[in-house]
Amino acid sequence: MARVEIACFNLDSASIAQQYGADRVELCAGMDVGGTTPSIADIKTVRERLSIALHVMVRPRGGDFLYAADELHVMKNTITEVAKLGVDGFVFGILNADKTVNVAQNKALVEWAAPLPCTFHRAFDEVPDPEKALEDVIACGFATILTSGGAPDVMAGLPQLKQLVLQAGDRITIMPGGGLRSTNIEMVQQQTAAHYYHSSAITDGGTTAVADEVLLLQQKLH
Repeated sequence: MARVEIACFNLDSASIAQQYGADRVELCAGMDVGGTTPSIADIKTVRERLSIALHVMVRPRGGDFLYAADELHVMKNTITEVAKLGVDGFVFGILNADKTVNVAQNKALVEWAAPLPCTFHRAFDEVPDPEKALEDVIACGFATILTSGGAPDVMAGLPQLKQLVLQAGDRITIMPGGGLRSTNIEMVQQQTAAHYYHSSAITDGGTTAVADEVLLLQQKLH
């Protein structure tokens, strides 16, 4: 059965996501830069309010996905502290200067986060060779890849998404996301046959998920 993850940037979004049928919440801050690590206080509050799965973004800043030693230390410490709060997984991604997957650094963080599962986020959409990158991400031990298929949005990336799902098989979950809405989720599902889908469910230009959109996303998958 296909499932839906809602990217949430505040408590209201997380509450709406749960109330209207989301299977999981990805909690982030920094909506304007594509997501950063939320505060410990926000994570604690959201965890206390939710009974569904909660994954947390680990990204110390916006911008590129290359991290210096001190930033990697921050990410490692974040995982340690956030794991104590009872979350269900983490979301991050590290690239090399040539935008290939940094296997050593990602693998180290995945192992540090164990046994909690990790999602490689849309840094994946910057890689020059998606097929090679997929194998690298699998080698790092990630459970999921969030991707728009290397395109600005899932509709433009449909051919690549379909190929990634086929290549991945049952080794890793390919989760389409990026411009995914109730208006196109049926098409994306038909074309990719993915099992998990990611959306902010924001349709009014604001920062909070729209209840009707969360509900429609679920209804159109089932």
